[in-house]
Amino acid sequence: MEAESEPYVRLATMRQLHQAVADLNTARSLADTLQTVADGIVNGLGYELACVNLVRADGDLVVAAFAGNSAAEALITGRVGSRTSWERRLSMGQTWDELRFIPHTDGWVLLDDDVPQWHTDGPEPRFEDEWHPQDRLYAPMYASGGDADLLGVISVDRPRNGRRPGAWGREALQMYASQAAIAISNARLRANMQRALVRLEREQQALRASEESFRQAFEYAPSGMAIAEMGGDQHGRLLRTNDALCRLLGRPASVLRRYSFADLVHPEDIGTLLRTSAEGGRAELRLGRRDGTYLWVSLRNSVVADTADGPRFLLTHVEDIEERKRHELHLAHRASHDALTGLPNSAELRSRLSARLCERPDAAVTTPVEALDAAYGDVDDPDARTHGYEVDPAPGGPYDHHVHSVAPDTEHDDGAKGLAVLFCDLDGFKSINDRFGHHTGDAVLIEVARRLTTCVRDGDTVARLGGDEFVVLADGLGDADAADLAVRLRNAIIPPIRVDGRAVRVGASFGIGWAACGMTAEEVLRSADQRMYVEKRSRSKVHRRAG
Repeated sequence: MEAESEPYVRLATMRQLHQAVADLNTARSLADTLQTVADGIVNGLGYELACVNLVRADGDLVVAAFAGNSAAEALITGRVGSRTSWERRLSMGQTWDELRFIPHTDGWVLLDDDVPQWHTDGPEPRFEDEWHPQDRLYAPMYASGGDADLLGVISVDRPRNGRRPGAWGREALQMYASQAAIAISNARLRANMQRALVRLEREQQALRASEESFRQAFEYAPSGMAIAEMGGDQHGRLLRTNDALCRLLGRPASVLRRYSFADLVHPEDIGTLLRTSAEGGRAELRLGRRDGTYLWVSLRNSVVADTADGPRFLLTHVEDIEERKRHELHLAHRASHDALTGLPNSAELRSRLSARLCERPDAAVTTPVEALDAAYGDVDDPDARTHGYEVDPAPGGPYDHHVHSVAPDTEHDDGAKGLAVLFCDLDGFKSINDRFGHHTGDAVLIEVARRLTTCVRDGDTVARLGGDEFVVLADGLGDADAADLAVRLRNAIIPPIRVDGRAVRVGASFGIGWAACGMTAEEVLRSADQRMYVEKRSRSKVHRRAG
């Protein structure tokens, strides 16, 4: 049970980290972003104190944000440490990839430098990885991933669990520092852009001859800019684009003038674009490049009037957020997939299974399709009963557009088809771990996952439930189809698996369950698990009699 709980612990941590990263991108100003970075450490990563030291224009670092203790915040915020002292501090202690850890035993508190810090006393640690009040952990932030582009340093203290962070905690802090650097860089860019726009607005109010100033701000903006028509037959058509947007989309300005953003947006994101307000609207969506690929961008709209009573135009700021989106998708994938095999993990399996099940009223569970026909008219699919599904009542019912999953009658083989749940437990895997070690065991699990995946159809799910247990979800199968699939999967697992020049074998026991509305995901998995154990005991008795 302890092994099965680890994915949930990691999933909870990844969700907290994902939320902390998402919060970074909601701050409106640089000051808000810096404070959000500090708050994210305390609220999302499990530390009681966090300090953000930001590199100034002169190279020294100033305490720009603090979280966790208002008294310490008042004492330390605004204090400056020289770059030389910081570089010396970051060269000390232990290197944890990009993190720097200075244990209290290194005597760093005796350093004669001007790095802002707080002092607390405490007893000596009772065990090896216990956190001492004078331990220090730093997470450098780099503007472009290089040591020469240091953006700032995050300092953390007092882990809530009282222990020095392990590999998982270190990676989470390092990943957060990377995202924080991106957010701070973007906040500075936004601040610079906002100052430019404010200055431009004041010039427009004071002098009508501000077209040249606007043109320069538009053309030389570091991120993409576009002007589009508002209203009329050509509503939304791009009238003008800057060089940054042309480079971003790989299209010349003369070509872009033939399009609107609706022509360039990814088909799945057209609804997002249409829901975006013209005045002050924001959207994150994908735009098509000339080479056929799509790029994640953030669109921000504002309305510009050409003259006091003249036509209005839509000014759109286009910001490249591909890297942030890639990190977000990576975080989401890691939270929902097994780190060893790459298969969907237990949480993702239950999510996919639950998405197919609904809490049907008792009458709906027992009512045949013919009764639904009489009560609600013809169902959408005349072969619904043959397929093993029941179509929900007419639009406006409690489960509008939901197709109910119904388990086939396995005793009488009524020809119905449904969502089969095949629970797989490896036979003999423990002896491989005990005899050859976990390295060989991991290699076996990876190969079994690959073989299972190659035996199923596109759209089917192969997931690792935990340990040596796997689950396959296969839709549209009858009882005989599911039995045949179990045989194919077992035959695919049986051949020898070579690891480090050694051939090892595992067997597999399968239990076939069926998903039906009215059941929970746990009930479906428990049913398949119980049937798997029935098969395993049956096979064991056969082997004993044969022996």
